[in-house]
Amino acid sequence: MNTYEVTNLKIKAWAEEDRPREKLLLKGKQNLSDAELIAILIGSGNREESAVGLAQRILSKYQNNLNDLGRQSINELMKFKGIGEAKALSITAAMELGRRRQLSEVQQRPQIKTSRHAYNLLAPIVCDLNYEEFWVLFLNRANRVIGRQRISSGGVSGTVVDAKIIFKHALEMLASGIILCHNHPSGNLNPSSADLELTRKLRNGGKVLDINVMDHLIIAESGYYSFADEGVL
Repeated sequence: MNTYEVTNLKIKAWAEEDRPREKLLLKGKQNLSDAELIAILIGSGNREESAVGLAQRILSKYQNNLNDLGRQSINELMKFKGIGEAKALSITAAMELGRRRQLSEVQQRPQIKTSRHAYNLLAPIVCDLNYEEFWVLFLNRANRVIGRQRISSGGVSGTVVDAKIIFKHALEMLASGIILCHNHPSGNLNPSSADLELTRKLRNGGKVLDINVMDHLIIAESGYYSFADEGVL
């Protein structure tokens, strides 16, 4: 029997250890595929396919990329046969919980030692957005995160950033350093002339206040660009 035939059997007809819910209980969550986890969320498929088969088809639509799946609207998810509003809401809620779980790590005051550390904290916030947002991490003298703030939210091609607001927050938190971040929904990681000018302006302003602008990250789906790593800060 091929895989297509297996996934189109009703789940109740599967061996008990192969059913997603039972498999989770018997073998643990880490042993389930993405499709099996989504199948648990949606509970059932449609007349032509099981919940796992439907989940596999949904994932296939987005190249098995959970980040892409997380960007989809309720209406987009409801275009799949067998996905009504309740199931679409379950998928969306699960994607959002996963994103928030990553964000909650900031409460532990992680230490930023590399651009990758900063990226790991900021990417869950902005990489799924289809519009630009500008965020700042505020650090103490040990380079531990003491705060995180969205400074502005804008359109597809840009957002307005007020230096006074950034430094107001930095002074209130007694921050010794800041890391700037914004996303490029277009996927282009190269800094624009406006990005370069803003970074220069904030770096110079930070020097006056003894607040070190440590880096500026541009984040897109494909990864990130670090001004510090590239030697342009």
